[in-house]
Amino acid sequence: MSGTAKLLAGDIGGTKTILAQFAETDGDLTPVREETFASRDYASFDLVLAEARRRVGAIEADAVCIGVAGPVRDGRCRTTNLPWELDEKDLARELRCSRVKLLNDLEATAYGMLHLRATDLVTLNEGSAGLGRGHVAVIAAGTGLGQAYLYWDGETHQPLASEGGHADFAPRNDLEVELLRYLRAELGGRVSVERVLSGPGIHRVYCFLRDTGREREPDWLAAELAAGDPSAVISRSVGQRGETICSATLELFSELYGAEAGNMALRALTYGGVYVGGGIAPKNLAVLSNGSFLRGFTDKGQFSSLLRSLPVRVSLEPGTALLGSAQYALRLARASRG
Repeated sequence: MSGTAKLLAGDIGGTKTILAQFAETDGDLTPVREETFASRDYASFDLVLAEARRRVGAIEADAVCIGVAGPVRDGRCRTTNLPWELDEKDLARELRCSRVKLLNDLEATAYGMLHLRATDLVTLNEGSAGLGRGHVAVIAAGTGLGQAYLYWDGETHQPLASEGGHADFAPRNDLEVELLRYLRAELGGRVSVERVLSGPGIHRVYCFLRDTGREREPDWLAAELAAGDPSAVISRSVGQRGETICSATLELFSELYGAEAGNMALRALTYGGVYVGGGIAPKNLAVLSNGSFLRGFTDKGQFSSLLRSLPVRVSLEPGTALLGSAQYALRLARASRG
């Protein structure tokens, strides 16, 4: 049933929080206003809402959905990298809205993937069918490693949260076993997959190749790494100067990224395909597209042919989580209309 609705969507991260107002008219979702807040400048999300009201006035919403970087349980969440606690019931009272939903940020990202335009996606593997019916896996390496699923209920996709990025790193060959041993020594024990597949993980892979003598680090590169963000320096050096150690780092990283995406696909038989999100993939698309990602993705023994049949797409849209929150809020508004 079509109608009109005022919607509030949010994306809460450790670095920034985005709140956006949307309007729904006869089925179309239209952005109205978006505000960004430096998360660490606020002791609580209530203070963010107060600042939002100061900027834009009263906040009216028929449905609210907010993606949060942290596990959501029974409508409550304590954010992973902030001292914030959020509760759907408290937010419903604060916003005077009966339809409020908190989603894990990767749940929101996963839902947003379904609403991207074709121009927002780059194909790594066409597969035997387009993205569509069947479960879908979403993996997103950035500051950390996010994972989520979209399970197919026979009629539509439903987002399903996961903290799989904190599961164990599983090496597949002698080189990766050595990488695990190196990281265990560096980190003082257990190594999660996020320790490898993330921005900091890129630098850890680089240090492994350097410290084990597999690649040489030139003096100019050592100076740039010390002065800037290491993962950005490594990516930039491949694109601009073709430095061998940086190329080797991203090649190994890309293959490990593909291997973990393949693990996700196997765990849920994601016949609907795989989406790759997060900030790292678009910045290193040339490496991911050179076959290294798919080499890791399809290296699954007797199930390699199955993995080759699955479509894999990279999202270029940085606002996917906010889009997913807005679409979920729209779903809540429609459900209230029957």
